Amino acid sequence: MKGNSECGRIGEAIAAQYLNLIGYGIIERNLRIGRNEIDIVASDGDCLVFVEVKTRRSNRFGSPAEAVGRDKLLGMRRAAGRYINRPGGLRGFAEFRIDVVAVEIDRPGDRMTVDHLRGVS
Repeated sequence: MKGNSECGRIGEAIAAQYLNLIGYGIIERNLRIGRNEIDIVASDGDCLVFVEVKTRRSNRFGSPAEAVGRDKLLGMRRAAGRYINRPGGLRGFAEFRIDVVAVEIDRPGDRMTVDHLRGVS
C-alpha cells in the first residue's frame, strides 16, 4: 500500500465485503452530509446502520477502533440525525445505530483482522 488514502479505500472495501458476508445490505458508501462523512450506510434487518471504518497498517499507535474518538462519533451522530430526518431517511427501518468496523492490515496478503463494534453510539 502506498499512502493513507489508499489504505483507507482498501479498508472500506474490506469492511463492505465483511458486512455483506454477515448479511448486511450496503445502501450507500462515502456519503457526505455537511462537514461529516459516513463511510457506509447499511441495513441489518430492520435497523439502519451508519458505519465508521477505521483502517491501520499496525497497532503500534493503538488499535484502529481506538482511533475513533469522541469528536468523530459526535460528527457521526450529527450526520446520522440529518440523514434520518430528510425525506425517506429512515426508509421504513424501525431503528438506527452507529457501528465501527476496524480493519488492521499487516502487509497486503500477509495478515488482516476485522473487528466489528456494534452500537458504539
